[in-house]
Amino acid sequence: MRACVPLIVAMLCGLAWAGLYLAPSSCQGRCLEAFDKHHPCHCNARCPEFGNCCEDFESLCGHEGFSHSSDAISKEELQSVSEKIYSADTNKARKEDIVLNSQNCILPSETRDQVDRCPEPLFTYVNEKLFSKPTYAAFINLLNNYQRATGRGEHFTAQELAEQDTFLREIMKTAVMKELYGFLHQQNRYSSEQEFVSDLKNMWFGLYSRSKEERDSSGFEHVFSGEVKKGKVTGFHNWIRFYMQEQEGLVDYYSHIYDGPWDSYPDVLAMQFNWDGYYKEVGSAFIGSSPEFEMALYSLCFIARPGKVCQLSLGGHPLAIQTYTWNKSTYGNGKKYIATAYVVSSIH
Repeated sequence: MRACVPLIVAMLCGLAWAGLYLAPSSCQGRCLEAFDKHHPCHCNARCPEFGNCCEDFESLCGHEGFSHSSDAISKEELQSVSEKIYSADTNKARKEDIVLNSQNCILPSETRDQVDRCPEPLFTYVNEKLFSKPTYAAFINLLNNYQRATGRGEHFTAQELAEQDTFLREIMKTAVMKELYGFLHQQNRYSSEQEFVSDLKNMWFGLYSRSKEERDSSGFEHVFSGEVKKGKVTGFHNWIRFYMQEQEGLVDYYSHIYDGPWDSYPDVLAMQFNWDGYYKEVGSAFIGSSPEFEMALYSLCFIARPGKVCQLSLGGHPLAIQTYTWNKSTYGNGKKYIATAYVVSSIH
């Protein structure tokens, strides 16, 4: 496939949780947070320059990811493991499984126009036998567990909690997640698979506040299911969700600004669409990837490069994911959940 214009593609990815917020005199849980003049000491990247860091800044924040520099994951290692994850995605769609009708490509300057330039749906055909695969089926079961409007607290039933566990259990059976865990275990990030899975559950399904004080969002809801805040679509970056909502007549595909360089799946598409009355200006998504593939890449980049650019390689093409930590949300030993991540792919 080709890029219709040179640009940087952005895909939002939200992972966060409304957990413990420690006193601002410490950097625990605050590494790389935005400057706040009301705090007595700071934990951002420039505090050493201004001499206003908290006393524990160096011990807690003077490293990449969650390990000290002697244990840091290099760019080359990230590119190598991302290629292995890409190759391991045997559950992805084959070329014949999906027929896309991308239609009209617009300029980035036109994304705010909210004009429907594509009379036909994006998906002409999807082989729905894909959805009977264990990870797909478990993933789809999670999509109706959320209220899309922010400001309304989420409350999981016993069945919905069980569905989260089923999804994590199924993806951990795949070569993709085994590749990721093996790499992170080798890098001394996790001592056991049980510890890793527990971390994933908090990272993706822990609830946090995106509006007011309600625990109204989670990483999974934002990235995969989608949300509406202040009359606009946020998140909603999954092709399976898009296809299913399009089949129900709830999504109207408007146009696209980018069609990635990959000649097989997964590919990347940056598009504009209307979701049941609400507009998405740029909704980038992998197309044809398995659920475990997306979980693996986003999790890898948060763990290795929280708040930083994470440079990957997929099928020989560069891809970068920028993560941003969510202020006032911590877990474990001061780790922060991802709040936002941009997947960027520069095509010239």
